[in-house]
Amino acid sequence: MDELKKLYLLHTGSQVEKVRELIPLSGSNRRYFRFVGERNMIGVIGASVNENNAFIYMAGHFRKKGLPVPVVYCHSDDKLCYLQEDLGDTLLFNAIEKGRQNGVFDEGERRLLHKTISLLPSIQVLGAEEFEFSQCYPQSEFDSRQVMWDLNYFKYCFLKAAGIDFQESCLEDDFQQLCKVLLQDRSTTFLYRDFQSRNVMIKDGEPYFIDFQGGHKGPVYYDVASFLWQAKANYPKEFRDELLDSYIKALRSFIPVDEADFRNQLRHFVLFRILQVLGTYGFRGYFEKKPHFIQSVPFAINKLRELLCEDYSEYPYLCDILRKLTALKQFSEEHQKRILEVKIFSFAYKKGIPNDMSGNGGGFVFDCRAINNPGKYERYNAFNGLDDPVIRFLEEESEVTAFLNHVYMLVDASVKRYLDRGFTNLMVCFGCTGGQHRSVYCAQHLAEHLHKKFGIKLNLIHREQNMEQYFATTL
Repeated sequence: MDELKKLYLLHTGSQVEKVRELIPLSGSNRRYFRFVGERNMIGVIGASVNENNAFIYMAGHFRKKGLPVPVVYCHSDDKLCYLQEDLGDTLLFNAIEKGRQNGVFDEGERRLLHKTISLLPSIQVLGAEEFEFSQCYPQSEFDSRQVMWDLNYFKYCFLKAAGIDFQESCLEDDFQQLCKVLLQDRSTTFLYRDFQSRNVMIKDGEPYFIDFQGGHKGPVYYDVASFLWQAKANYPKEFRDELLDSYIKALRSFIPVDEADFRNQLRHFVLFRILQVLGTYGFRGYFEKKPHFIQSVPFAINKLRELLCEDYSEYPYLCDILRKLTALKQFSEEHQKRILEVKIFSFAYKKGIPNDMSGNGGGFVFDCRAINNPGKYERYNAFNGLDDPVIRFLEEESEVTAFLNHVYMLVDASVKRYLDRGFTNLMVCFGCTGGQHRSVYCAQHLAEHLHKKFGIKLNLIHREQNMEQYFATTL
């Protein structure tokens, strides 16, 4: 952190005024910080020098090509940390949240998605021009080793963990055949590798690419499969076909495209990508014990079910195993309904503690009345805990920060346990004198904290303010 502050001072000539850590919902070991001051920037600390070096090189190269990626302003001598452009807080994933929830995308969401998929060929083809693939990490090219790594990752981290019996040699034969099909195209284009809506930022209505440091030389199909068949994207087939048409049209401005051949080859990459994703979910969830990855598995299984409606005659044994996998009880529709929902209330004690409508009882009730009360001062009477004057008042009183840190520790532990055990309801209440200032502030902050950390479904109710907010699951 001190090194980042020094970089900020050297680059801007001024001290940073405020630092806030950003918590990404990903498997990354990188840490991100927003530096607020004369100029807002994002500070990054990464444990891998090679990975950092890859990102710094790629960002510089893509910017020279006029591609929408963040500027890297400067880095430490050892390249363990660097400062980059602040693109704001809007991920494409969040910008299309309503559509993802119900499968109906409005005009604004559709426009953003068409813009994004139409930009993809520019980074794949134009970005590959004069690109030094030796700078890539951990490898420079999509090859048979990487394919087999990912397939074996799926086999050992997911299939075995799910309890599926299989004949190693038969499965290996089909893996080899899939590898052969995937490597038919030996193009020199750039393969992003993790092109999905969480790796696209929206700034001033335009998409920007981030987190491309794992990219290397490889065929364009992989990224299309990653984006359009993302486990939690929830694109209807008709809309997905529209987006694919936009991609192919944009790709044709760079290279010739035989559409029938393209679509045929793409379906094999879709299958491969879903297996790779399940391998990641298995490792992060079953082995690293990260609950939100386990909760993500049913979304990928649903995509696999949809895919297996087609005939993959090239891989008969693999498809037989995958059908057995999708039929497992833990991936049934009934099991998928067991998603945790946390209800968070703010309330006034004089009107009573909210009832638990789930019938389970229990949960947490936190008394905020020991925190200094803005309600004592007439100037705050027209405001509640969501308004800036009250927020500033409370945050200048260090006791609310300490109070919430204790709350986070207690509630986080319960959420983790509830996710592990498949529980579906947890209730957390914050009470104060009038249910207007302190309880509203604390309830809002807990909801935002839990959603960022776990991606769980939340129902936030400020009872006395007659306000309600839903946070959809991102699991």
